[in-house]
Amino acid sequence: MTAKTFVDSNILIYAHDLAAKEKRLTAEALLSELWANRNGVLSPQVLQEFYVNATRKLSKPLPRADARLIVEKYALWCIDTTAAEVQMAFRIEDEARINFWDALICASALKSGAKVILSEDMNAGQSIAGIQIENPFL
Repeated sequence: MTAKTFVDSNILIYAHDLAAKEKRLTAEALLSELWANRNGVLSPQVLQEFYVNATRKLSKPLPRADARLIVEKYALWCIDTTAAEVQMAFRIEDEARINFWDALICASALKSGAKVILSEDMNAGQSIAGIQIENPFL
């Protein structure tokens, strides 16, 4: 991937979920490529979702200390989310008819200059606010 790419929390979760098997391999490869190309971006929302889900909802939850190290590592990719992105998310929510949290992901991706959002949860193939949604697990 050569364009700036916004990573949703499920990609990070699968990359660290021992039970995820094929999805884990796919997520790890994607994240490695984004590190190598220096074009991965995400938001505080993604890091928060990752931490909560990785430490509580996996079949074998990560120890908090391990999850915190992963959050610290990916904080380098983090763009700030401000009230302006919240306002933009309101517009995206209404225009794209998606839930607020996905709209906030889109607003953050837009702010970052990303051309692609990698997400299992959003509609693959859809373009929202000019950003292409891709599900790397299909």
